[in-house]
Amino acid sequence: MIYLGPAGIPLSSRERSTLGGLRRVAELGLNAMEIEFVRGVAMSNEMADEVGDLAKELNILLSVHCPYFINLNSSDRKKLEASKKRILDSAERAFHMGAHIVVFHPGYYGSKTPEATFDSIMEACEDMLDHMRSAGIKKVALGLETTGKVSQFGTLDEIVRLCGRVRGCEPVVDFAHLWARNAGKIDYEEIFKKLSPLKLKLLHCHFTSMEWTPAKIDGYGNEKRHLPIEFDEPPFKPLAKRILKQKMDVTLISESPVLEQDSLTMKKVFEELGYRF
Repeated sequence: MIYLGPAGIPLSSRERSTLGGLRRVAELGLNAMEIEFVRGVAMSNEMADEVGDLAKELNILLSVHCPYFINLNSSDRKKLEASKKRILDSAERAFHMGAHIVVFHPGYYGSKTPEATFDSIMEACEDMLDHMRSAGIKKVALGLETTGKVSQFGTLDEIVRLCGRVRGCEPVVDFAHLWARNAGKIDYEEIFKKLSPLKLKLLHCHFTSMEWTPAKIDGYGNEKRHLPIEFDEPPFKPLAKRILKQKMDVTLISESPVLEQDSLTMKKVFEELGYRF
C-alpha cells in the first residue's frame, strides 16, 4: 500500500489545528500526515489520544517529526541529554496517537570521525530504546533520516548500517536530501538495493524538489531550499515506477512548500501508472 500526505497541517485547512488538518487530509483523499514537532513538543498526551482516535476514524496513517534541535553526537552532556529528551517526548506522543515512527536528524560529525560519530549515535539510540521499553512505549520506531549536508551524519549507508545493528531503529529516506548531498545525482534502483537487507514492511520517506549548492568536498553538495516537485529535481516519476515494483508498503510525506498540493500531484502520477488508492 502507498500512503501519501503532507508534513504538517495542509495549507488549505481552514481550521489551523492538528485535528482540522486531519479532516482536511481526509477531504483531499490523502491517507497520511506527519505531525510536526519541529519547534518543540507542545502537544499533551490527552490531545495525542484525541488525534489518534480521529486519524483511526479517518484511516490516516500518522508519523511524527521530532524537533530540529537534536545532536546525538554532541560532546556536551547537557545538549546530548536534551536531544534525547526531545526524541523521547515525541515518541511518547507518537505512542498515544498510534503513530508508527518518530523522525529525526541524528546529528553532526563535528570534530569526530564518521566512525566515532556512528558509535555515539548508535549508543544514544540504544539508550532511548531502553527508556521507551521501560516507559511502556511500544510499536514506535526511531526513524533516522538521511540528511542533506555533508556536515551531518546521515548518508544512506550510515543509516542502513545503524538500523541493521539496532532493532527499533528504521531508516527514513529523504530523497531530496540524497539528491542534494550527491550534487544532483540519484539512483533509485541503488537506494532500494541498499535498503533490501533490512526487510522492511513499511518504508517511511520524504519527498520534495530541492535546490542545492556545491560542498567544499568535490562531488558533493549541500541542501539549500525545498522547491515544489514541478521542478523535478530529483525526478518523481522514476521513483513512483520503482516504488510500484516493491512488495513493502511505502509512505511518502510531502515536504514541498506547497505541501498537500504536491501530495495530490504524486497521487496523480501513481494513478497514471495504474495504481488505485
